[in-house]
Amino acid sequence: MENEELILNDPELDEESQQLYEHFRIEVDRGQEPLRIDKFLAEHMPHTTRNRIQMAAEAGFIHVGDRAVKSNYKVRAGDVVTLMLDRPHYDTTIEPEDMPLDVVYEDDQLMVIDKPAGLVVHPGVGNFHGTLVNAIAWHLRELPTYDPNDPSVGLVHRIDKDTSGLLVVAKTPEAKTKLGAQFFNHDTHRSYNALVWGHFTEDEGRIEGNIGRDPRDRQRMTVFPSDSDTGKPAVTHWRVIERFGYTTLVECRLETGRTHQIRAHMKHIGHPLFCDERYGGTEILRGERSSTYKAFIQNCFRLCPRQVLHARTLGFVHPTTGRQMDFTSELPEDMAAVIDKWRNYIKGNNRHDEITS
Repeated sequence: MENEELILNDPELDEESQQLYEHFRIEVDRGQEPLRIDKFLAEHMPHTTRNRIQMAAEAGFIHVGDRAVKSNYKVRAGDVVTLMLDRPHYDTTIEPEDMPLDVVYEDDQLMVIDKPAGLVVHPGVGNFHGTLVNAIAWHLRELPTYDPNDPSVGLVHRIDKDTSGLLVVAKTPEAKTKLGAQFFNHDTHRSYNALVWGHFTEDEGRIEGNIGRDPRDRQRMTVFPSDSDTGKPAVTHWRVIERFGYTTLVECRLETGRTHQIRAHMKHIGHPLFCDERYGGTEILRGERSSTYKAFIQNCFRLCPRQVLHARTLGFVHPTTGRQMDFTSELPEDMAAVIDKWRNYIKGNNRHDEITS
């Protein structure tokens, strides 16, 4: 069967399913010297990484014969190695789909898109269709040089399904190479607005800590020490925009762009994003015990039933003109509504000083 990039522990997977499906099979050559199975598979599966193969082995998805093995198993001549995943094999071909697309800027090299919350960026387990890249493929369907299945063009970076805001798409390989280098070298300017639980005594700060997959919950990221060999280095700068006593509206500026970076970093310092179910933000973490307050919080959750996070600004140098390009996205209605609700709550109760003391 064809090699494919490993996609493990996707949030949309049916966690009750125990059935495994074969995605890759290889018989070890007769002349093969004993070799760790993670290294062996990394050499034979060019579309994935050794780290993801190790994750697959840890999850029990790498088999020799009919039994699961760990990453340090050494393959031998005649071994039959299979990748068995808890989802069927699927076609990853990206097809154009006629969907709404909010394009805020476009030229012959790139376009900038304002993504709504709830829209998956890229096809994956549970979301094979109806994603942002399907919509982009439709929008650019008459551009002969743009192939949505060619990794040398397309989205330069991603944001989570339930995060709204700005993304840049490269139409040409040259544009993607140059834009990708800016993201890699931290030369872009990106800021997010987030409503988080808790009160900040300081006006700004810096969070530094490696981000990697949480060993207790593979669908969530967690923070490890900066000098750790676990996870990837990550730095987030935050600044208070407005205080609501039990919650705070902050601006987060990224030096790095790790998966769930803001969500994991904010939880790490004790300020999970408001209504972020995966990181504990759907619990009432600050405030009163009264039924009125609990009803107020539940009403807020209904107004914005997702992590209150928006990719508000995006800045980069144009890959061909060299001109600085800066974009700002207004807060979406659901996020603006819940912020206004908190603002009115504080004013109505006239207790800001008491709450923040």
